[in-house]
Parts: sequence; C-alpha cells; structure tokens
Amino acid sequence: MAPPLDSLARRRFSATGKDVSVLGLGTVKFGRNQGVKYPGGDGFSLPSDGEISSLLDLCIAHGVNLLDTAPAYGLAEERLGALLGARRKEFFIVTKTGEEFNGGKSHYDFSAAHTRMSVARSLKRLRTDYLDCVLVHSDRDDLAVIERTPALETLERLKQDGRVLSYGVSTYTVAGGKRAAELADAVMVAYNQGHTAEKEVIDYAHARGKAVLVKKGLASGHVGTLGGVEENIRFILGTEGVTSLVFGSLSPANILNNIKAARETR
Repeated sequence: MAPPLDSLARRRFSATGKDVSVLGLGTVKFGRNQGVKYPGGDGFSLPSDGEISSLLDLCIAHGVNLLDTAPAYGLAEERLGALLGARRKEFFIVTKTGEEFNGGKSHYDFSAAHTRMSVARSLKRLRTDYLDCVLVHSDRDDLAVIERTPALETLERLKQDGRVLSYGVSTYTVAGGKRAAELADAVMVAYNQGHTAEKEVIDYAHARGKAVLVKKGLASGHVGTLGGVEENIRFILGTEGVTSLVFGSLSPANILNNIKAARETR
C-alpha cells in the first residue's frame, strides 16, 4: 500500500524489494518492563491493548511502517499479533532470534533447532505467514555467533522456504557488523552523535547494498546529553547508508516530535 500523503520518507530494505520508513517503532515497552535501560527503570506499567492499538494507527497515519520486536521483549510479539489484525499488511515486521529473556535475565541459544523453533514461534505469535526480517540477537561475541554457530545458515534456509524474507544480525562490534554485512541482508548497529565507532559498519554495509538499522540512536532515552532528540535524529538519518532508525516510545507526542524531526532531515 502506498504511504500516506506527507508521510515519512522511505528507503529500500535490501533483499526484500520493499521500502521502509526512515523511522521504525521499537516495541520492547509493549511487552517487557524488566531489565530495561529507559528512564524510569524497571516496573513501569505496560500499555493497554487500546493504547497499543492507537499507537499502531498513529504510525499508519504518519507513514511509520517498520515495527521492531523480539522474543526477548516479553509479551511484545504476542500482543502485536493479537492487535495487528488487518493492519499486518501495513507494516514491515523485524523480529529476532537467539536471545530469550526469562526470570529477569537474558539467555542465548544460536543452535539450528532453536533458530527454527524461534522463527516458527514468532510466526505463530505475530499471526502471520512470513516475517519481513529476522535478526540474530547477538550476545556481544558477534564473530563467534556469526562464524561458529548455524544461526545464519538456518535463517538462509528459512528464507529459501519463504517464511523469512530477509535476515541479518543485531551486532555490538565493528568486526561483527562488517562480517554480518558480508554474509546477510541486514545489520543493526548502535549509532548516535556520542557513539560513532560503528559508522565504519554503516559505510561497509552501504557499499554492499545491505540494509542498516540503527539502535540506541536516542541513547535509550538518555539522548539529552548528546545534543537532544531532534539533532540526533537528523544526524543519524543524514548519514548515508542508514535505512531506518528504530526508537521505542509509548508517547504519541514523542512519536510525533520524532516524525517531525525526521521530516526535516535533508
């Protein structure tokens, strides 16, 4: 479906042939309020179904079509699946595999069996027959995950089966990010005005025609120390090679302000 008039700019997402909005909405706050790094800390109230539904409608109205979720985000996948309904076709859904969050702690499994199970579970939870992108949720030892586990190979097979349209890695290191850009369709990196070390990965991926998602662009809500939200959004989206900046928010006003800043990016 064509984006709404006066909506956000869109950029091509690598191997999928689809265009995604330059801002993507992260959904960790939809389903998890433990072990998060956002202002206010643990224990905030999860949004109601009505609040999530309204945020999804707000995104559609303003052309935000990328949703970022993960099994490690608590109930986020299940809640999205229950609420998207006919709106599924409006969104490009990015989910993940490899990290599980139980008992207040993260656990990792990059085996072929777990990867297949995770993708099948995400399809069921999200009530969809395909996932636009699946990222391996690295445990910070990126190269070991990429080169010594079957996670990417398994996702490639699932891509060939049509259940996954593209895949990549959410990385923590420059070496890991560059390797992911060589082997996969997409890479997710941390990048903002106060953290530019992974710009090298963005350049590397861009040169190879791979999609680049940015995480922690707003420093998990602590961006005020880095020049402010609007300035960082313009800085990130003005960087050649960035496909979309993913941010998490439950505030309609905050989302609209971020959209306004993104529209002002040249």
